[in-house]
Amino acid sequence: MQISLMLGNLRQPLEQALDTVQRLQIPAVQVSAHGPFAPATCGAPCRRQLREALRRRGLALSAISGCGRGLDLGNAERAQEQLDAAFRALEMAADLMADQAVRIWQDHVGVLPNPPEGPRWDSFVRCAEAIARQGEKVGACLAVETGPEPAAVVEKWMRTVDSPALRVNYDPANLILYPALFRSDPHWIEQFGQPAKPYEKQAAFEEFEPIEGVRRLGRYIVHTHAKDAWVDQGVAREVPLGEGWVDWPRYLALLEDVGFDGYLAIERETGENPAADIARAAEFLRRQLRRSGKSTLS
Repeated sequence: MQISLMLGNLRQPLEQALDTVQRLQIPAVQVSAHGPFAPATCGAPCRRQLREALRRRGLALSAISGCGRGLDLGNAERAQEQLDAAFRALEMAADLMADQAVRIWQDHVGVLPNPPEGPRWDSFVRCAEAIARQGEKVGACLAVETGPEPAAVVEKWMRTVDSPALRVNYDPANLILYPALFRSDPHWIEQFGQPAKPYEKQAAFEEFEPIEGVRRLGRYIVHTHAKDAWVDQGVAREVPLGEGWVDWPRYLALLEDVGFDGYLAIERETGENPAADIARAAEFLRRQLRRSGKSTLS
Protein backbone atom coordinates (compact mmCIF):
# COMPACT_ATOMS: atom_id res chain seq x y z
CA MET A 1 0.00 0.00 0.00
CA GLN A 2 1.13 3.52 -0.79
CA ILE A 3 0.11 7.00 0.30
CA SER A 4 -1.69 9.48 -1.91
CA LEU A 5 -3.32 12.85 -1.23
CA MET A 6 -6.55 14.48 -2.35
CA LEU A 7 -4.80 17.45 -3.89
CA GLY A 8 -7.61 19.96 -3.42
CA ASN A 9 -7.42 19.59 0.35
CA LEU A 10 -4.26 21.74 0.33
CA ARG A 11 -6.32 24.71 -0.92
CA GLN A 12 -3.42 25.85 -3.08
CA PRO A 13 -3.02 26.53 -6.82
CA LEU A 14 -2.01 23.48 -8.84
CA GLU A 15 1.73 24.05 -9.16
CA GLN A 16 2.11 25.16 -5.54
CA ALA A 17 0.06 22.22 -4.33
CA LEU A 18 2.17 19.73 -6.30
CA ASP A 19 5.35 21.32 -4.91
CA THR A 20 3.92 20.84 -1.40
CA VAL A 21 3.17 17.17 -2.14
CA GLN A 22 6.70 16.66 -3.39
CA ARG A 23 8.13 18.34 -0.28
CA LEU A 24 6.01 16.08 1.94
CA GLN A 25 7.38 13.05 0.04
CA ILE A 26 3.92 11.78 -0.82
CA PRO A 27 4.26 9.75 -4.04
CA ALA A 28 0.81 10.26 -5.59
CA VAL A 29 -2.19 12.56 -5.75
CA GLN A 30 -5.89 12.30 -6.41
CA VAL A 31 -7.07 15.20 -8.57
CA SER A 32 -10.58 16.60 -8.41
CA ALA A 33 -11.81 16.76 -11.96
CA HIS A 34 -13.96 19.83 -11.78
CA GLY A 35 -13.27 23.53 -12.28
CA PRO A 36 -10.29 23.74 -14.68
CA PHE A 37 -10.12 19.93 -14.91
CA ALA A 38 -13.81 19.25 -15.57
CA PRO A 39 -14.05 16.45 -18.16
CA ALA A 40 -16.36 18.47 -20.39
CA THR A 41 -13.83 21.30 -20.80
CA CYS A 42 -10.39 19.83 -19.99
CA GLY A 43 -9.28 18.75 -23.45
CA ALA A 44 -5.95 17.50 -24.74
CA PRO A 45 -3.87 20.64 -23.87
CA CYS A 46 -5.28 20.74 -20.33
CA ARG A 47 -4.57 17.06 -19.77
CA ARG A 48 -1.04 17.40 -21.14
CA GLN A 49 -0.45 20.24 -18.68
CA LEU A 50 -1.51 18.06 -15.77
CA ARG A 51 0.51 15.05 -16.95
CA GLU A 52 3.62 17.22 -17.39
CA ALA A 53 3.20 18.86 -13.98
CA LEU A 54 3.03 15.42 -12.37
CA ARG A 55 5.91 14.04 -14.46
CA ARG A 56 8.28 16.87 -13.52
CA ARG A 57 7.84 16.00 -9.86
CA GLY A 58 7.79 12.22 -10.23
CA LEU A 59 4.23 11.98 -8.90
CA ALA A 60 1.66 9.34 -9.80
CA LEU A 61 -2.07 9.90 -10.21
CA SER A 62 -4.01 7.57 -7.91
CA ALA A 63 -7.48 8.58 -9.16
CA ILE A 64 -9.56 11.43 -10.48
CA SER A 65 -12.64 12.43 -8.53
CA GLY A 66 -15.58 14.76 -8.42
CA CYS A 67 -16.48 14.50 -12.11
CA GLY A 68 -20.03 13.60 -11.26
CA ARG A 69 -20.74 16.27 -8.67
CA GLY A 70 -24.46 16.25 -8.10
CA LEU A 71 -24.91 12.74 -9.49
CA ASP A 72 -27.79 10.70 -8.12
CA LEU A 73 -28.07 7.45 -10.03
CA GLY A 74 -31.31 6.74 -8.20
CA ASN A 75 -32.99 9.62 -10.03
CA ALA A 76 -34.33 7.94 -13.16
CA GLU A 77 -35.57 11.22 -14.63
CA ARG A 78 -31.98 12.50 -14.93
CA ALA A 79 -30.50 9.19 -16.08
CA GLN A 80 -29.24 10.24 -19.53
CA GLU A 81 -27.74 13.51 -18.28
CA GLN A 82 -25.90 11.64 -15.55
CA LEU A 83 -24.73 8.88 -17.85
CA ASP A 84 -23.29 11.48 -20.24
CA ALA A 85 -21.29 12.99 -17.35
CA ALA A 86 -20.19 9.54 -16.21
CA PHE A 87 -18.99 8.52 -19.67
CA ARG A 88 -16.87 11.69 -19.92
CA ALA A 89 -15.37 10.97 -16.51
CA LEU A 90 -14.47 7.41 -17.43
CA GLU A 91 -12.85 8.55 -20.69
CA MET A 92 -10.82 11.16 -18.83
CA ALA A 93 -9.63 8.63 -16.25
CA ALA A 94 -8.65 6.20 -19.01
CA ASP A 95 -6.71 8.94 -20.79
CA LEU A 96 -4.93 10.48 -17.82
CA MET A 97 -4.03 7.11 -16.28
CA ALA A 98 -3.29 5.26 -19.51
CA ASP A 99 0.05 4.00 -18.20
CA GLN A 100 -1.48 2.45 -15.07
CA ALA A 101 -3.05 -0.96 -14.61
CA VAL A 102 -6.16 0.41 -12.88
CA ARG A 103 -7.69 3.69 -14.09
CA ILE A 104 -10.07 5.15 -11.56
CA TRP A 105 -12.82 7.70 -11.51
CA GLN A 106 -13.89 7.98 -7.85
CA ASP A 107 -17.12 9.66 -6.83
CA HIS A 108 -20.29 9.80 -4.80
CA VAL A 109 -23.29 8.83 -6.92
CA GLY A 110 -26.22 9.36 -4.56
CA VAL A 111 -27.59 7.32 -1.67
CA LEU A 112 -28.51 3.72 -2.35
CA PRO A 113 -31.90 2.78 -0.88
CA ASN A 114 -31.88 0.69 2.28
CA PRO A 115 -33.46 -1.83 2.01
CA PRO A 116 -32.14 -2.27 -1.55
CA GLU A 117 -35.38 -2.49 -3.50
CA GLY A 118 -37.99 -0.41 -5.34
CA PRO A 119 -37.79 2.05 -8.27
CA ARG A 120 -34.81 3.93 -6.86
CA TRP A 121 -32.83 0.70 -6.53
CA ASP A 122 -33.80 -0.29 -10.07
CA SER A 123 -32.49 3.05 -11.36
CA PHE A 124 -29.19 2.56 -9.54
CA VAL A 125 -28.78 -0.87 -11.11
CA ARG A 126 -29.67 0.25 -14.65
CA CYS A 127 -27.37 3.30 -14.52
CA ALA A 128 -24.51 1.33 -13.00
CA GLU A 129 -24.83 -1.34 -15.68
CA ALA A 130 -24.59 1.32 -18.39
CA ILE A 131 -21.60 2.96 -16.69
CA ALA A 132 -19.92 -0.41 -16.29
CA ARG A 133 -20.37 -1.26 -19.97
CA GLN A 134 -18.75 2.03 -20.93
CA GLY A 135 -15.99 1.55 -18.37
CA GLU A 136 -15.17 -1.88 -19.76
CA LYS A 137 -15.08 -0.36 -23.24
CA VAL A 138 -12.66 2.47 -22.44
CA GLY A 139 -10.65 0.62 -19.78
CA ALA A 140 -11.55 2.53 -16.62
CA CYS A 141 -13.72 1.97 -13.55
CA LEU A 142 -16.02 3.95 -11.32
CA ALA A 143 -14.94 3.56 -7.69
CA VAL A 144 -17.98 4.47 -5.59
CA GLU A 145 -17.20 6.02 -2.24
CA THR A 146 -18.54 4.30 0.85
CA GLY A 147 -20.51 6.16 3.48
CA PRO A 148 -24.17 6.94 2.93
CA GLU A 149 -25.24 3.31 3.03
CA PRO A 150 -24.15 0.20 4.98
CA ALA A 151 -21.42 -1.96 3.49
CA ALA A 152 -23.95 -4.78 3.00
CA VAL A 153 -26.07 -2.61 0.67
CA VAL A 154 -23.02 -1.66 -1.41
CA GLU A 155 -22.07 -5.34 -1.56
CA LYS A 156 -25.48 -6.29 -2.97
CA TRP A 157 -25.19 -3.55 -5.62
CA MET A 158 -21.73 -4.75 -6.64
CA ARG A 159 -22.92 -8.34 -6.88
CA THR A 160 -25.99 -7.34 -8.88
CA VAL A 161 -24.06 -5.36 -11.50
CA ASP A 162 -21.08 -7.74 -11.43
CA SER A 163 -18.55 -5.79 -13.52
CA PRO A 164 -14.86 -4.99 -13.08
CA ALA A 165 -15.75 -1.43 -14.08
CA LEU A 166 -17.86 -0.88 -10.94
CA ARG A 167 -15.68 -0.85 -7.85
CA VAL A 168 -15.32 0.68 -4.37
CA ASN A 169 -13.37 3.57 -2.89
CA TYR A 170 -13.36 2.59 0.79
CA ASP A 171 -13.62 5.45 3.27
CA PRO A 172 -13.96 4.12 6.84
CA ALA A 173 -14.57 7.59 8.29
CA ASN A 174 -17.62 8.12 6.08
CA LEU A 175 -19.11 4.94 7.49
CA ILE A 176 -18.76 6.54 10.92
CA LEU A 177 -19.98 9.99 9.90
CA TYR A 178 -23.11 9.25 7.89
CA PRO A 179 -25.18 7.38 10.49
CA ALA A 180 -24.92 10.50 12.68
CA LEU A 181 -25.32 12.99 9.81
CA PHE A 182 -28.62 11.38 8.86
CA ARG A 183 -29.85 12.28 12.35
CA SER A 184 -28.36 15.77 12.72
CA ASP A 185 -27.75 17.41 9.33
CA PRO A 186 -30.77 19.38 8.01
CA HIS A 187 -29.87 18.51 4.41
CA TRP A 188 -30.18 14.77 5.00
CA ILE A 189 -33.18 15.09 7.30
CA GLU A 190 -35.01 17.11 4.65
CA GLN A 191 -34.18 14.52 2.00
CA PHE A 192 -34.84 11.31 3.93
CA GLY A 193 -36.76 12.35 7.04
CA GLN A 194 -35.78 12.07 10.69
CA PRO A 195 -34.72 8.52 11.63
CA ALA A 196 -36.91 6.87 14.24
CA LYS A 197 -34.04 6.18 16.65
CA PRO A 198 -31.31 8.52 17.95
CA TYR A 199 -27.67 7.84 17.16
CA GLU A 200 -26.09 4.98 19.10
CA LYS A 201 -22.50 4.00 18.37
CA GLN A 202 -22.73 0.24 18.74
CA ALA A 203 -25.84 -0.03 16.58
CA ALA A 204 -24.29 2.23 13.93
CA PHE A 205 -21.07 0.18 13.85
CA GLU A 206 -23.04 -3.06 13.58
CA GLU A 207 -25.10 -1.76 10.66
CA PHE A 208 -22.51 0.26 8.70
CA GLU A 209 -19.39 -1.79 9.57
CA PRO A 210 -16.79 0.98 9.13
CA ILE A 211 -13.87 -1.40 9.67
CA GLU A 212 -15.30 -4.89 9.26
CA GLY A 213 -16.97 -3.89 6.00
CA VAL A 214 -13.59 -4.42 4.37
CA ARG A 215 -14.32 -8.15 4.63
CA ARG A 216 -17.54 -7.70 2.65
CA LEU A 217 -16.17 -5.37 0.01
CA GLY A 218 -12.54 -6.42 -0.20
CA ARG A 219 -12.73 -7.95 -3.70
CA TYR A 220 -14.17 -4.66 -5.02
CA ILE A 221 -11.84 -2.14 -3.32
CA VAL A 222 -9.48 -0.40 -5.77
CA HIS A 223 -8.78 2.86 -3.89
CA THR A 224 -9.24 4.18 -0.36
CA HIS A 225 -9.49 7.45 1.53
CA ALA A 226 -7.45 7.90 4.68
CA LYS A 227 -9.72 9.95 6.92
CA ASP A 228 -10.77 9.73 10.55
CA ALA A 229 -13.92 10.70 12.43
CA TRP A 230 -15.95 10.33 15.58
CA VAL A 231 -19.37 11.32 16.86
CA ASP A 232 -19.56 13.72 19.80
CA GLN A 233 -22.98 13.96 21.48
CA GLY A 234 -24.68 12.97 18.26
CA VAL A 235 -22.69 15.41 16.11
CA ALA A 236 -20.42 13.89 13.44
CA ARG A 237 -16.90 15.32 13.28
CA GLU A 238 -13.97 14.72 10.96
CA VAL A 239 -10.74 14.68 13.00
CA PRO A 240 -7.02 14.22 12.24
CA LEU A 241 -5.84 10.68 11.54
CA GLY A 242 -5.41 8.66 14.70
CA GLU A 243 -7.72 10.86 16.79
CA GLY A 244 -11.01 9.27 15.78
CA TRP A 245 -12.78 5.93 15.87
CA VAL A 246 -11.00 4.27 12.95
CA ASP A 247 -9.02 1.32 14.31
CA TRP A 248 -6.07 1.81 11.98
CA PRO A 249 -4.05 -1.32 12.84
CA ARG A 250 -7.05 -3.57 12.28
CA TYR A 251 -8.26 -1.64 9.24
CA LEU A 252 -4.88 -1.88 7.48
CA ALA A 253 -4.55 -5.53 8.47
CA LEU A 254 -7.95 -6.27 6.94
CA LEU A 255 -7.00 -4.45 3.74
CA GLU A 256 -3.83 -6.50 3.56
CA ASP A 257 -5.81 -9.67 4.27
CA VAL A 258 -8.19 -9.10 1.33
CA GLY A 259 -5.25 -8.40 -0.98
CA PHE A 260 -5.56 -4.64 -1.36
CA ASP A 261 -2.28 -3.09 -2.49
CA GLY A 262 -3.41 0.29 -3.79
CA TYR A 263 -3.45 3.84 -2.49
CA LEU A 264 -4.47 5.33 0.83
CA ALA A 265 -5.43 8.85 -0.26
CA ILE A 266 -5.29 11.31 2.63
CA GLU A 267 -8.48 13.36 2.84
CA ARG A 268 -8.58 16.34 5.22
CA GLU A 269 -11.59 18.52 4.52
CA THR A 270 -11.55 20.62 7.69
CA GLY A 271 -8.92 22.30 9.88
CA GLU A 272 -7.19 25.68 9.84
CA ASN A 273 -3.81 24.47 8.56
CA PRO A 274 -4.39 21.71 6.00
CA ALA A 275 -0.72 21.40 4.96
CA ALA A 276 0.34 20.77 8.56
CA ASP A 277 -2.51 18.33 9.14
CA ILE A 278 -1.64 16.47 5.93
CA ALA A 279 2.06 16.29 6.89
CA ARG A 280 1.08 14.73 10.22
CA ALA A 281 -1.35 12.39 8.48
CA ALA A 282 1.34 11.19 6.06
CA GLU A 283 3.75 10.47 8.91
CA PHE A 284 0.99 8.72 10.86
CA LEU A 285 0.25 6.45 7.87
CA ARG A 286 3.93 5.71 7.34
CA ARG A 287 4.21 4.55 10.94
CA GLN A 288 1.09 2.43 10.61
CA LEU A 289 2.27 0.87 7.36
CA ARG A 290 5.67 0.04 8.85
CA ARG A 291 3.89 -1.81 11.62
CA SER A 292 1.22 -3.42 9.47
CA GLY A 293 3.42 -6.36 8.52
CA LYS A 294 3.31 -7.41 12.16
CA SER A 295 -0.47 -7.03 12.46
CA THR A 296 -2.50 -10.17 13.04
CA LEU A 297 -6.23 -10.71 12.61
CA SER A 298 -8.27 -12.06 15.44
